[in-house]
Formats: sequence, C-alpha cells, structure tokens
Amino acid sequence: MYFDFFIDSCLVIGILTLACLCLTTKNLFTAIVLFVSLGLLITIAWVRLGAPDLAIAEAAIGAGLTGALLLATWRQLSVDPVNSDSGNEVGSEVDSEVDSEADSEASNDINDIAMHNESGGNNVPNP
Repeated sequence: MYFDFFIDSCLVIGILTLACLCLTTKNLFTAIVLFVSLGLLITIAWVRLGAPDLAIAEAAIGAGLTGALLLATWRQLSVDPVNSDSGNEVGSEVDSEVDSEADSEASNDINDIAMHNESGGNNVPNP
C-alpha cells in the first residue's frame, strides 16, 4: 500500500516537474527532450491507472510521433553553423533589403484595397 503511494507520488512530482521545465526552458532542443520524457512518464501513469490502451496511444502518438516531428522541425529550424560564424555583414544587408521590399509590397496591397473600397467596389482587390 505504501509502496503504491510512493510510486504514484513520484510519478506526479516527476510529471509536474517535467511539465514546468518543458515550459520554462530557453533551449528548444532541451524543451523537446523534456516533452518526450514527459510523454513517457504520462504513459507510465496511464499504466498505473489501469488504462493500457491509453498508455499505448500516449507512447505511440504523444511521445513517439510528436517527438519525432518536433525533432525534425527543430533540425529544419536550426541555423547552419558555417553561415552563422562567417561574420559576414552582407547577409544582414540583404536580409534588410528583402524585409523592406516585403514591407513596401504589403503597404502597396493595403493601399490598393483602400482605394478599391473608396471607389465603391467589393472588398476583393484586383491582382
């Protein structure tokens, strides 16, 4: 009886700790690893509650599939270390030029919509 209470208490403390750490960490990779670990602890909690079907679903979807998708996305988002360490300021100038062009295109689209609405047309701008 006391052993079951001890195991359940450790699970609750572990789940709450991992959830808080997952939400407060600054490193994205660490958050993903903590999320997968949290899913595995929740799987154990479902087994302890007597719901093996939910435990299998949590392990397969919650920890397995979602974790794999998050890691694949993280890999796509990670910056190439060869390009980031170059110290090249030309890349930042190109980025600012692209940003300013996108901003001017967006403001032109907004102006086109406003002029079209003033002329009594429907809310669909002409391309």
